[in-house]
Amino acid sequence: MNRAARIGIVVVSVVIFCYAGLGHVLGRATDDKAYKSLTVYGEVLQKIQQDYVDDPNMHTVTAGSSTACSNRLTPNPATSPAGIRRIQKKVQNSGTGETGLTLSKRYGYVIVLSVLPDSPGTKAGVRSGDIFESIGGFTTRDMSVGQALNLLSGQPGTGIKVAVIRRGKATPDEVDLVREKLATPKIIVQKADPDILVLRLPSLDAGRADEVRNRLLDAEKQGIRKVIVDLRECGRGPVSEAISLARLFVPSGTITTLRGQTVSAQVFSAEPKQVVWRNTVSVLIDATTSGAAEVFASAIVANHRGDVVGERTFGLASEQKLITMDDGAALILTVANYYNPGGKSILEEGITPTEIVRAVPEDSDSGDDDAAPAPETQKEPGLGPRRFRRRIRSSTGRWTS
Repeated sequence: MNRAARIGIVVVSVVIFCYAGLGHVLGRATDDKAYKSLTVYGEVLQKIQQDYVDDPNMHTVTAGSSTACSNRLTPNPATSPAGIRRIQKKVQNSGTGETGLTLSKRYGYVIVLSVLPDSPGTKAGVRSGDIFESIGGFTTRDMSVGQALNLLSGQPGTGIKVAVIRRGKATPDEVDLVREKLATPKIIVQKADPDILVLRLPSLDAGRADEVRNRLLDAEKQGIRKVIVDLRECGRGPVSEAISLARLFVPSGTITTLRGQTVSAQVFSAEPKQVVWRNTVSVLIDATTSGAAEVFASAIVANHRGDVVGERTFGLASEQKLITMDDGAALILTVANYYNPGGKSILEEGITPTEIVRAVPEDSDSGDDDAAPAPETQKEPGLGPRRFRRRIRSSTGRWTS
């Protein structure tokens, strides 16, 4: 154990012992609240040690919690008793309004991974890669994703202000989001060639695999020889739907594995009887592809079922658990991760495409296939919609530039 670690443990121990000793000295006037708080603190540490996805470094946990105790004396809206009641109420109320955003954390702030089409986020001009400096007046520094989603959801028709940091701007923009009750976005179906079908999936909501199954059966009747599954901007839906979707394409092998410290390992395998598409398949991904969509893309590339083209994904495939405390507060912990067929954590590794292609935003493309090259800040040539499509053609071995 290094010197810094020893000092950290000593400091934490002194704080806890002083806290307990002070409660004893002050007597009964304050000991109830103090000891209740200390009991909750101990329970939090116990739950983290028992239920977190991996065996946690408890020194890091306790050191971090000590800092949090000194810097954040007000309760967090998503983990306080009132916040938990709001979450539970929203789970029961299917009419809750949303903004259509998939979020994660980066640089300590909440970042937008993807935006559903025709959602409040899209209408307000929010884009993937935007950083939320604040939501509803609350800074997102050290705010959990659960807290952010809790703030963004509410009654349909109500609004909330967010401060958005965008590339190339020194100051954040203030954006008004008006919550809506979101419908499941439809699959976008296009024919790229007479025998090539593109299925763009904005989400992997429940029932999506059955819908794709019907599309594939129709495509085969129409003489389609190749299907491209576009998962860019796809960040919503349960992993169970991704597993069902993968089984439509993968005849054998492992789809994914779920593992955690207290979660029994589950191996999800291909089922030959469920396969409906045996012809060529390619998958498009980028940095906005996350969660269930990553599990599907992983199954395709790891089982050598087809090409995966685009950019490396964010890494967001895991299972979380709401653990309530004795005082009514709660922890939202990651208790298990999904692993690719090769045994690597999707959460940590993301999905690396077989063919790396970086696309520039649509408003950066002139519409001319021979447009000027991308700025030097990009590591690889930028590709607008048309040029991206041409690159996909050449990379799959079926199309020609």
